[in-house]
Amino acid sequence: MSEHDLLRVLEEIRDNQKLQLQGQAQALELQREQFNLIQKQFERGERLQERAEQIQAKSAQLVSGARKALLVILPVIIAVLDVLSLLGVEFAEESSLERLREADDGV
Repeated sequence: MSEHDLLRVLEEIRDNQKLQLQGQAQALELQREQFNLIQKQFERGERLQERAEQIQAKSAQLVSGARKALLVILPVIIAVLDVLSLLGVEFAEESSLERLREADDGV
């Protein structure tokens, strides 16, 4: 093999190595872009998770408050209904007594 042939082979090797390095650089750039995209998606997912946790905490507070309010309001409603039913019974008894008196007076 002559010196000229050897130089040509070495130049081809060098050119192929340059092409390989360029291809590796492109692949590395693509991997960086994909990594950045995944990192942004992960950060967005974390923000969404934090927001969801805040909403759940607020919801738990509202439910707790509603339960406490129900514990206060429900007995009041029951007491009012009892009073109304007693008034209704008394009214019905008075009305019945009046009808009986009217019936006795008519006889």
